Amino acid sequence: MTNLSRLRKRPLEKAAANAATTGEIDIAGCATIAYSSEKPDHPVEHLLDASFGPRATRWISAHPNTIEHILVEFDRPQAIARLVYEVAEAMHERTQEIHVEVSEDGGRTYRQILVQEYNFSPRGATYQREEQRINLENVTHLRLTVVPNKRGSGSATLTALRLYT
Repeated sequence: MTNLSRLRKRPLEKAAANAATTGEIDIAGCATIAYSSEKPDHPVEHLLDASFGPRATRWISAHPNTIEHILVEFDRPQAIARLVYEVAEAMHERTQEIHVEVSEDGGRTYRQILVQEYNFSPRGATYQREEQRINLENVTHLRLTVVPNKRGSGSATLTALRLYT
């Protein structure tokens, strides 16, 4: 018979939460964020406020139907192994496209690492979470280009941006 008083145990959700934050880069502490526009009530800071999921705070561009840019300018070159970002759109049917590029030479040249489309519909998909393993060294700049309306109309939006070593 097993002696249950010696059983070692732990809740899985706490272990998963700890694993998810291990190696996260403090973007606010090691980089400058440059952006092409923001709505005053949906500033770029919302990308980094640790609010996640479909109803989280989010950055929204100030100009509808305009390609927008977010640029993370690191103080020192960074190794980035994983990129996570979230996109939400519950009001308009549209296709938003994200381009992710990196520079390893101080922003002089960029290399595209990802292009992803998201189809949104108020009666269907309203939230997407993207997680990519990228395994990059010496990244000086990370640029996200957001095409808000490949099909339909709307403003560029991102809910969260997280980077991991």
